[in-house]
Amino acid sequence: NKRMKKKELIVISGPCSAETEEQVFKTVELLSSVPNLGFLRAGIWKPRTRPNMFEGVGEVGLKWLVDAGKHFGLKTSTEVANAQHVEKALKAGIDVLWIGARTTVNPFSVQEIANSLKGVNVPVYIKNPVNPDLNLWIGAVERIKNTGIQDVSLIHRGFSTYGKSIYRNEPMWEVAIEMMRLFPELRMICDPSHISGKRELLQQVAQKALDLDMDGLMIESHITPDIAWSDAQQQVTPADLQVLLGNLSYKKQHSENTQFISQLEQLRSDIDVLDEQLIRLLGERMDIVEKIGLFKKQNNITVFQVERWKEILDNRSELAELLHLDKTLVEEIFKAIHKASIDKQSKV
Repeated sequence: NKRMKKKELIVISGPCSAETEEQVFKTVELLSSVPNLGFLRAGIWKPRTRPNMFEGVGEVGLKWLVDAGKHFGLKTSTEVANAQHVEKALKAGIDVLWIGARTTVNPFSVQEIANSLKGVNVPVYIKNPVNPDLNLWIGAVERIKNTGIQDVSLIHRGFSTYGKSIYRNEPMWEVAIEMMRLFPELRMICDPSHISGKRELLQQVAQKALDLDMDGLMIESHITPDIAWSDAQQQVTPADLQVLLGNLSYKKQHSENTQFISQLEQLRSDIDVLDEQLIRLLGERMDIVEKIGLFKKQNNITVFQVERWKEILDNRSELAELLHLDKTLVEEIFKAIHKASIDKQSKV
C-alpha cells in the first residue's frame, strides 16, 4: 500500500505542562501566529517516574487550555491515561486526545480508555510504547479502532533504552517506518521533543522525520522554557519554534520529471536483480548450513561453535571495512544469519 498523505504538514505545539493560566494564555497567544499550527497541546496530568515531582495541575488546567484555544481560534489536545481523564477532557471541550507512551505499554489501560470512548467521535493520537515493542503499538491502535473511532493517528516519540545516548529516547526510526507500512492510512506524527530531550537536537530530528515522509511534528513550546516546571531542556519559545520550522527542508514524495522517473526506475530495477541474487545465495548458504548440521549430528558435535562464530564475525567485519561498507550493518546482517543457522541446525 502506498502512503496516503492526509494533509499538509501538521504542527502541534504548546507547553509540556500547563502551569498557570497566564503561562498557558501567553504561550498560546504567541503560538497563534505559527504557520501550519494544527492544534495546541499541554500536559494536564503528568505521569512522572518518581514521586514528589510535578505531576500536573489537574482538571483546572483543562479550562485554561480550552479558553485560550477558543480565544485564538485553535483546537486543543491533551494526554489521557484513564477513563476519568477522558471524561473530564471531553466535558471541558478538548478537541483531540492522545495516549502517552507509558499508557500504550499497558493493554489494560488502553482498553479502559477504549471502553470510555465508545460512541464518542473524537480524534485519538497514539504514542509508541516506551519500549520498542511493535505489537503493543499495533494492539493499542486496534483497541481504539475497535471502538468505532475513525480519526486515529500515530505519534513517534522514541524508545527508552539503558545506557548513554545523545537522545533522551532512541528514535529507532525503523519501528516507526514499520508502523507506516502496516497502517498507511494513518498519519504519523514525530515528537522531536521527547526523542531529543534537549532543544539543540530538535532541528535535526524534525528534519529526519520530514525526510522519512512523516505527516507532522509535535514540538513543545513555552514562553520561558528555561524555568518550565517540567522538561525544561527540550522546550523552545514560540519564536524559536518558528525559526526551526522555517529552517526545515520540505521534500516532495513524487516527481513529474520523466527523466528522473526513468532513471529512478532503472536503478530500482538494478536493486531488484541484486536482491534476488542475495536471496538465492542465502538459500544456497542455508542448504550448506543444513548439511553441516547433519554432519555435526553424525559426529556428536555441538551446534554452536564459539571460535567459528568469532572467526566469521571478525572476517566479515574486516571485509566490510575493506569494501567501505557500514561495519555495524554487516555485523547485524550476519548476526541474523547466524541465529537462523543455529535454529536450522538445532532442528536437524
